[in-house]
Amino acid sequence: TSSHTRLGILNNPSSQIKEDNTVIARGILTTFLTQNNSNLKSFLSKLSKEETAKSLAAGTKIVKFLIPGMDDDTFEKKYNTLGLDLIKTHQMFCQEVLKLLPGQMAVMSNGR
Repeated sequence: TSSHTRLGILNNPSSQIKEDNTVIARGILTTFLTQNNSNLKSFLSKLSKEETAKSLAAGTKIVKFLIPGMDDDTFEKKYNTLGLDLIKTHQMFCQEVLKLLPGQMAVMSNGR
C-alpha cells in the first residue's frame, strides 16, 4: 500500500497445489507478510523474471534470490512455515466466490 496504490494478490492455480509448484506463489505471499514496500517491489520484480522462475523450477532455493535490505531471517522462517492451506483458500475463494475457472486470471479494483 502507498498513498497512491494498494496491491493484493490471490492465487488461482490450475494444477494440483504442491510444494514444488508453489515456490513463487509462496515467495510472493511471504514477501507481502514480512517486508516493507520498497523491498516488496524490488523482490517481486526479481521473482517475475523468467530466468528466476526457471532457476526455481530447477531446484534453486528461493533464499538465493533475496535482495539486499530484506529481512532475510524473517522471510526464511515465514517461507518455511507457510503451508499450502493459504493457497488452497485463495483458490477456493477465486473459484467459489469470484466464479473464476482454475487458472483464470482477473483484475479486481476497489477504488476510493
